[in-house]
Amino acid sequence: MQILVVDDDAFIRKLIGIHLRKEGYTAHFASDGIEALILLSEHDFDLAIVDVMMPKMDGIQLTKRLTEQEIPVLMLTAKATLDDKEKGFLAGADDYMIKPFEPKELLFRVRAILRRFQKMGRGITKIANMMIDRQTFEVNVGEQGLMLPLKEFELLSILCGRPDVVFSRNQLMEQVWGYDYDGDDFTLTTHIKRLRTRLEEVNANVKIQTVRGIGYKIEEIK
Repeated sequence: MQILVVDDDAFIRKLIGIHLRKEGYTAHFASDGIEALILLSEHDFDLAIVDVMMPKMDGIQLTKRLTEQEIPVLMLTAKATLDDKEKGFLAGADDYMIKPFEPKELLFRVRAILRRFQKMGRGITKIANMMIDRQTFEVNVGEQGLMLPLKEFELLSILCGRPDVVFSRNQLMEQVWGYDYDGDDFTLTTHIKRLRTRLEEVNANVKIQTVRGIGYKIEEIK
């Protein structure tokens, strides 16, 4: 997943980047709102982490632009007053953290926002010869229906929501089984294996690829 980090403090950008990459995210960096808008024209972002106090264009203005494009925003600020928080949320921020912050907590909040937005995306996804309906939990490959257990449906839905994007094993486990799941990731491996078999059986023109050391992505078979 692609995350935009916007902060005029180089140390903060570096710190956030280190922890995001450890979790399998791809991080892009900007030192102010203008730089962020340039990156926005070049990439599709899943989430933005935005500082409030920046030169040229502050975080409030930038957040308004980001939310217009339905990009969720986690706002960072050194200001802790209720009025400042209100301005952030009114601009469209999805969450708000006060500096200094614990990187571990920032990651928790990033995951929570991404999971919430994933669940909100309850429309119809089409990829190759397959259609996924998140409202009815139906999958159709050509004219053939494909019945999937709920966990497999959720995995397929997440992967197909961002074709060619690599999801880390941690991201998939947390989005499908939740933070408090106490099993091991062999469960994920088993579900992916079963899902691959089912897709092959109905001649779906998609393939779940393993990205060694990171996780999985889905892509069209051409």
